[in-house]
Amino acid sequence: MLSSCFLNNLYPILFPPYHFYLFDLDVPRLSENSDIIPITISERLIANFDLSIGKKIVVEGQFRSYNSYENEKNKLVLTVFAKDIIEYNEEEQEEEKGKTSNEVTLNGYICKKPIYRQTPFGREIADILLAVNRAYNKSDYIPCIAWGRNARFCENMEVGTEVKIIGRVQSRIYEKKFEDGTVEQRVAYEVSIANLEVIDKKENDEQEEEQTQEAM
Repeated sequence: MLSSCFLNNLYPILFPPYHFYLFDLDVPRLSENSDIIPITISERLIANFDLSIGKKIVVEGQFRSYNSYENEKNKLVLTVFAKDIIEYNEEEQEEEKGKTSNEVTLNGYICKKPIYRQTPFGREIADILLAVNRAYNKSDYIPCIAWGRNARFCENMEVGTEVKIIGRVQSRIYEKKFEDGTVEQRVAYEVSIANLEVIDKKENDEQEEEQTQEAM
């Protein structure tokens, strides 16, 4: 994932034996809105690096999830785990025009039946939960949202279907209402899908077998 954006804040966390920092990136959309993306970064990547608030930077990393136990409940926490960070070069700004400043590619499995719905204005939406495998037998569970014909395409997908998704990480503010009548403002993170394709495992296996035979 690549993001050219503005640093909002910076505070430390501890995952023994390593030290990490969390900060938010303000990523402008094509509209006047912005996505506020949480970033987790190792202390070694920011040694001697200026991370002052408002600085424009580029981050490359992985969109990950982990469970946080709060108030006797498990909460799915989403963050971009930074692999590299560099200062945004203003001289390259013209060359970067037209390029996506917030892009993520995911290869994973549908792990929950997609929820298809229509808004009061007739816009089609499908909510998808994608399980993305990574090293050491771990998986990240990434909420995704599809629109229009992609939403219709996802509606009848079976759990376990392997897909490739290209989209952007987006933030969304919503209100959580409690039984006592109080309201709490929260932020949800998800991948807004631009392109989606089903991975044909049989076809992939046949291609791998052909490549192996050619190599022999």
